[in-house]
Amino acid sequence: MPSANRPHHPLPNRLRRPRHVWMSPRNWRRRLLFWSGAGAVGLVAVLFAVAADYAQQLFRLAESASPWLPFLLTPLGLAFSAWVALKVVPGSQGSGIPQAIAARHVQDPAAKRRLLSPRIAVGKILLTLVGLACGASIGREGPTVQVGASIMLLAGSLAGLGREPGLILAGGAAGVAAAFNTPLAGIVFAIEEMARSFEKRTSSLVLIAVVAAGLVAVGLLGNYAYFGHTAASANWHDWEAVLATGVVGGLAGGGFSSLLLWLTRWIRCGLGGRIGRHPLLVALVCGLALAAVGAATGGLTFGTGYEQARAVLDGVETLPWYYAPAKLLATVLSGICGIPGGIFSPSLSVGAGIGSIVGGLLPDSPLGAVVLLSMVAYFAGVVQAPLTAVVIVMEMSASPEMLLPLMLSAALATTLSRLVCPHSVYHAMADAFLAVLKTDAAGKPAPPKASAIPTP
Repeated sequence: MPSANRPHHPLPNRLRRPRHVWMSPRNWRRRLLFWSGAGAVGLVAVLFAVAADYAQQLFRLAESASPWLPFLLTPLGLAFSAWVALKVVPGSQGSGIPQAIAARHVQDPAAKRRLLSPRIAVGKILLTLVGLACGASIGREGPTVQVGASIMLLAGSLAGLGREPGLILAGGAAGVAAAFNTPLAGIVFAIEEMARSFEKRTSSLVLIAVVAAGLVAVGLLGNYAYFGHTAASANWHDWEAVLATGVVGGLAGGGFSSLLLWLTRWIRCGLGGRIGRHPLLVALVCGLALAAVGAATGGLTFGTGYEQARAVLDGVETLPWYYAPAKLLATVLSGICGIPGGIFSPSLSVGAGIGSIVGGLLPDSPLGAVVLLSMVAYFAGVVQAPLTAVVIVMEMSASPEMLLPLMLSAALATTLSRLVCPHSVYHAMADAFLAVLKTDAAGKPAPPKASAIPTP
C-alpha cells in the first residue's frame, strides 16, 4: 500500500506533452489550415469536373454545327494552349503527375515552385479546359493531382508544417480521390505510384487529406460511382477472359507508354534539336492529325472517352474494332503536343474499346466483365501500377465481386508491359524534369525547350 508521506512526483514530460500538443492554439491553427487545404482540393476537383463537362459540350456543339470545324479549331486551340503553357505557365504541360513525383525529390524552394505553385494550378485547370473544348484526347484526373499537390503545398506553407514530400503525396491522393470519388484508390495511388513505398510518417497526412477532400466532393455531388453501378461478374470459368485481357491490355499499354516516351524524346532532341525549337508547329501538326483521326472515326476519339466507356459498360452499344487503336493514337498525339491534360480517362476508354474486341471473340463470357478486365489491364499496362488500376476501376464501377479476376488480369498486364516498356511512364517523365532542374541549377545550357517537356 503506498505511503501517505511519499512525495508527489509530477507526470513525466512524455506523458504531459500530448495534452499540451492537443490543446496548443498554434497546432490547432496548423490542423485547420491543413484540413482547409484538403477540403479546397475536393472543392476544386468538383468544380473542375463540372467545367470539363461543359468544355466537352462546347466542342460537341461546334462539331455538330460543322464536321470540318475541328480541322480549324483543334490545331489552333492546341497551338494556343501549348504557347500559353510554354510562355506563361511553364511546368503545366502534360498530366501533372510527373511534376508532383519530381517535386517530392526537390529540395530547392525555387525549383519546387517551377513544378507546383498556385499559378501553375490555375493555368493547369484553364488550359486543360481549353484542350477539352478543342477536342483533345485528354483527361482532368491527372491535372487534378498536380493541382491538389499545389494546394496542399501552399496550405502546408501557410501553416508552417514542413514535411513537404508528405504534403505533396497527400495532395495528389486527395486529387485522385475527389476526381473519381475513389478514396481507396487515392490512398493506393499515393503509396504505389507516387511514393513507391509505404511511409508511416506521411500515412496520416494522406488519409486525412483523402477523407476531407472526399467529404467535400460527396457533399457537392453525392455518393456516386464514376461509371455507375455495373452488374458485371466473372468466375473461374472465365479464365480465358482474364488471360486474354491481361495479355492484350498489357502489351497495348506498354506499347502506348513506349511510343509516348519515344516520340517525346524525338520531338525534344530529334534532328539535332531542331524539332524541339518549334513547339507551336508540333502542336499544329498534332492538332491536324487529331482532327483527322476524329473525323475518320465519326468524332468518337475526341474528348475524354468517358461516354464511350460508360455506354459499353451499360450495354447500350458496342464500340467498333477500330476505336481502341484510334483512341490510343489520339491520346498519343494529345500527349506529345505540349498541352496540359492527363491520360487517366482516355486510357480507361481505350481499355473499354479493347474489351469490346475481346468480348466479341469470347461470346461465352459476360461482356461487362470482359470490358472491366480490359480497362484494368490496359490501365495497369500504361501506368504499371496494378493495385491502383484494380482499386480505381473497382471503385469507379462499384463491382467488388470482380476483385480477384481484376487483380489477376492487372498483374499479368503489368508483367508484360514491363517487357515492352521497362520504365514507368510517369517516373520516366519525372526523371526528365529532375534532369532539367539539375542542369539549370548547374548553370549549364538546357536542352532546347527543355522546360516545356510535354508530359503525359
